[in-house]
Amino acid sequence: MTAETAPPPMPYRWSLSAFGGGRPDQLGTLPAPRDQSPPSELVLAELTAVTAKVLARSDGADLCFLGRSLDSMYDLLTGALEHSPWDGRLLRLPVSCTADDHWSPAAARRFREHLAAVGLEPYALARRKRPIALVDVVAWGRSYGILHRHLATWIEESREPWAVIRRKLRYIGVTSRCRSSPNTRRWQQDPENDWVRTLPAGQVTNVSLDHRVWSHLANDQPKVNESFPHWNWFDEPSTLTPRHHRVAHALAEARYFTDAGRDTAVREELIRLMAREPGFAGREQRRIALALRTRATSRTGSGTRPRTGTRARYKTGNR
Repeated sequence: MTAETAPPPMPYRWSLSAFGGGRPDQLGTLPAPRDQSPPSELVLAELTAVTAKVLARSDGADLCFLGRSLDSMYDLLTGALEHSPWDGRLLRLPVSCTADDHWSPAAARRFREHLAAVGLEPYALARRKRPIALVDVVAWGRSYGILHRHLATWIEESREPWAVIRRKLRYIGVTSRCRSSPNTRRWQQDPENDWVRTLPAGQVTNVSLDHRVWSHLANDQPKVNESFPHWNWFDEPSTLTPRHHRVAHALAEARYFTDAGRDTAVREELIRLMAREPGFAGREQRRIALALRTRATSRTGSGTRPRTGTRARYKTGNR
């Protein structure tokens, strides 16, 4: 996809912060859910901790969130980094990478268009200044495997230098926390994921998350957008404003995490937890911490998050 080519149609998602230089969308026409409580303190605490580890271990890479499972991490970061120099460095690739053995040639071409739209086109990868890190929840690593296999084929066809590109790619897997033991097998060790060994050591890494929160984000949490598998990539209704029955609840939770990211205490906690990670003294990590610490106060939001202790109701009307 060239610079002049329009990006492919994507599922519509409201802008909930001024991250990227825009203005938050007004949500006054949507009904406020009357029977919804905020996420538990465990969810926010665990999400904050795993977000800090992702920031620290990405080594200053741009972050690209694959699928929908970590939309809450994306929302938290757009609030935390609102009006910061990180504008443009948080990306979403909300496609579902499943069952590629059933993809048509047209679907495979459309997938390349989606990759190109977030800077994963081989020509752009070989020439980008900063690395780019894919971020997603991981059980078996199949989505990453599908994405990497298609990208590797594209790189080979385009004859771009793999020796250069392999240093620009990162994969961060958010895994369900379990007891570690010598017999624990990680998804990278699966024979189907032998592509991992084509990348430099340390560029495929894991961050563990409490298994209850992992399951909530991966399986149970209402999402603003419905799944976007290959059979919907040419379906115009998939790109229209979401109208499914859980959209108001999903938007309320998304705005909760965006507001949480704006909260000074949450940003300070992100910095504190990042500082506990090995390699935090690196220049890129310190730049991220500075962006979090000096983030300007939002002019369009309240700058505070709902207090979970009081079980405040969500509101999806105008601020």
